[in-house]
Amino acid sequence: MTYVYPVVSRRAGGVSLGINLNPNNACNWRCVYCQVPGLVRGGPPPLDLRQLEAELRRMLDDICKGDFMARRVPEGLRVLADVAFSGNGEPTSAPEFPEAVSSALRVLGEYGLQRTRLRLITNGSLADRTSVRRGIARIGQAHGEVWFKLDAGSTAAMARINGTRQKPEAVLRRLMACAALCETWVQSCFFALDGEPPVERDVVDYLELLAKAEGAVAGVHLYGLARPSCQAEAERLGRLPAAWLEALADRIRNRGLAVKVSP
Repeated sequence: MTYVYPVVSRRAGGVSLGINLNPNNACNWRCVYCQVPGLVRGGPPPLDLRQLEAELRRMLDDICKGDFMARRVPEGLRVLADVAFSGNGEPTSAPEFPEAVSSALRVLGEYGLQRTRLRLITNGSLADRTSVRRGIARIGQAHGEVWFKLDAGSTAAMARINGTRQKPEAVLRRLMACAALCETWVQSCFFALDGEPPVERDVVDYLELLAKAEGAVAGVHLYGLARPSCQAEAERLGRLPAAWLEALADRIRNRGLAVKVSP
């Protein structure tokens, strides 16, 4: 199984069937909390759409017709929550991304799963590309969803957390463009560094940038560390208290945005 993998997702609320378009562990960002071992900079190899479709059918056979749920999934989570473009790098970096979206939708239709949510989990950095917007639009037309990464509100903090030199105004422009094409949730990871929570200046910068998307995005997925990082900074990272995340969630709600918290 090169492209398709199942996970039990706390945020999705059941089994998330992942589609990994970056099997070479290559990404254009390097987030300090990333769980991908051997992460390298770069893009994915050429995509074999036939193999992707075959793997997706194989997994759906096991989930819909076999005993996968009973064998592998705890009670209470035995539901196919979504099919998600995620994986070991930035999925929209694959030139074949819009075709992969069409393939996934076609296979879901074969299994009568048109109502199963198709999601894109993205850092949003390539949302200016015409082909990427075409893929996002197809997800939107199928009543899918985008989870758009935003962990910080300043260039310095984005460089420190995500390993990228993004400008906040460019991130906001891409976020707004994405939200115009498909229902979009911001996803934000907060964590302790060297035993300390984020400094107030970084929190304020994040909140101010986020507030500019109020009315355009569906809300915010605010979450903490659930699994250990595989990056060099791993030993410096720690989980924040649930109360800290809830306090931040209240500050976000005060700016008019819905929030879902996963400590």
